[in-house]
Amino acid sequence: MKFSEMPYARPDLNELKQQLQALTDRLKAAPDYAAAREAFLAQQKLSMHIDTLATLSSVRNSIDTRDKFYDAEEEFWNEAGPELRAYDDAWTAAMLESPFRKEFAAEYGDLMFLNAEIARKAFSPAIVEELKQENQLVQDYQKLIASAQIAFEGGTYTISQLSPFKNDPDDARRLAAWQAEGGWYKAHQTELDEIYDKLVKLRDAMGRKLGYDGFTQLGYYRMGRNCYGKADVEKFRAAVRKYLVPVAESIYQEQAKRLGKTYPLSFADAALSFRSGNPRPCGDAEHILAHGQKFYDELSPETSAFFRMMRERELLDILSTEGKAAGGYCCTIPDYDVPFIFANFNGTQHDVEVVTHEAGHAFEAYLNAWRVPMDDPSMEACEVHSMSMEFMAWPWAEGFFGKDTRKYLYSHLAKALTFIPYGTMVDHFQHIVYEKPEMTPAERHAVWKELLGVYMPWVKLGDGIPFYGDGEGWQRQLHIYVNPFYYIDYCLAQTVALEIWALLQKDRKEAWERYMAYTRQGGSEVFTTLLKNAGLESPFDENCLRTVCETAKSWLDHYDLTGIE
Repeated sequence: MKFSEMPYARPDLNELKQQLQALTDRLKAAPDYAAAREAFLAQQKLSMHIDTLATLSSVRNSIDTRDKFYDAEEEFWNEAGPELRAYDDAWTAAMLESPFRKEFAAEYGDLMFLNAEIARKAFSPAIVEELKQENQLVQDYQKLIASAQIAFEGGTYTISQLSPFKNDPDDARRLAAWQAEGGWYKAHQTELDEIYDKLVKLRDAMGRKLGYDGFTQLGYYRMGRNCYGKADVEKFRAAVRKYLVPVAESIYQEQAKRLGKTYPLSFADAALSFRSGNPRPCGDAEHILAHGQKFYDELSPETSAFFRMMRERELLDILSTEGKAAGGYCCTIPDYDVPFIFANFNGTQHDVEVVTHEAGHAFEAYLNAWRVPMDDPSMEACEVHSMSMEFMAWPWAEGFFGKDTRKYLYSHLAKALTFIPYGTMVDHFQHIVYEKPEMTPAERHAVWKELLGVYMPWVKLGDGIPFYGDGEGWQRQLHIYVNPFYYIDYCLAQTVALEIWALLQKDRKEAWERYMAYTRQGGSEVFTTLLKNAGLESPFDENCLRTVCETAKSWLDHYDLTGIE
């Protein structure tokens, strides 16, 4: 079935509650494992159907935030979701207390019980109303960003549509684009501050209501972190500052020389990798998808079948259109055992990375659609699939980038390295914010500005760029509003992906085998065990980050950029 043909109708909320309660009662009353297993499988099926309806509503709302029907449906799910969580919580409690837990673990693995215990720590019926309020504030933020109409050079652009101008090789034009976007954020800063201030205080209140010392511990539980904690993240952040920030500085120092700019760089100049312009795809969206198919056809039989299915069933919505939500993501539609990719193509190298990165997520979902229970890998585990797939595509880069291929290979690796300090800064910022929820908006901006000096010393403030030049750019980072503490996941995964990149330089066959050994496990183990089973090092091991930094820096230092301005 194609995505456009997948039916959606708002479910009867009371009927869903009754069905979920009945299944919980069945599990509790089960006289033997066979009966308990039947109840478990029925609950899985119903939960998948609920997820399918909620996902269809969310995706179609993302595609056009102006659609009044799906806008109303999102309001319904914002209310219904937290209420249904109470029934999921009751089911989880029954599973944890089941006399057949040993039999369930023997057939389906013990990880679902570990995750269930964490999920219970992240919820109580006492916070249902707060969760509803949080959902609404998140939707308010997303609608505000999607509503952006930015005047530039006589036209009007969404934030995504403006992006190509922000790395234009013409200095004046590029600066003007940064000023235009920064001006829009600045004009809406009061709204952005108010939404975030409410979110921080609301989340802090939920954490305290559940017995925690604020939101941070609750935030970790909500992220489902089952094999590492705050101390591990702090250790990783220290390693980033020690090994990666100096490498990133050297990358931007070389960039400043290529551009003929003084170091440190303005935000507008940091966005331009080469004087002649950043790498751009050599074709339109159809060309990128067609060459993406060639890449996946030649990579493996599994990836070939996967990407053909995605295209034939309309499971990619990639064009940037008016009213479309910002950003990109991959999700799953459980009833149909398929993933879905949402993106905003804008004529930059980002478009190619959608076909590799988001499709990496989708490929894992495709490979593991058969698994019961339907638990996905944890977020940092998921990002390994996607970030590593970007590097797998290197031998096919010429078909995507043509004459800009050498530029792309250099800048792709450079951006992978320089991203990690930024992503780590996002995480550090959130830890400080939730440790001090009483901070004013101005104090939060001051924290971000201070962290810029620690994690991104290659950028300078000012230069007439509002918002960004004022050191307030954190408000453009959707995850900070929508998914608190979901960002260090990217950094951990990028470190592993760089490990796979290093393997690719030595032996492509071995690198692919390790990638598949990792990906085929789905969410059957915790992150660190998935890595161990695939013969990969943990990013929490300081040696991992030190080694990939040395290897990647050496590659960049010796890469031939002759003839490229």
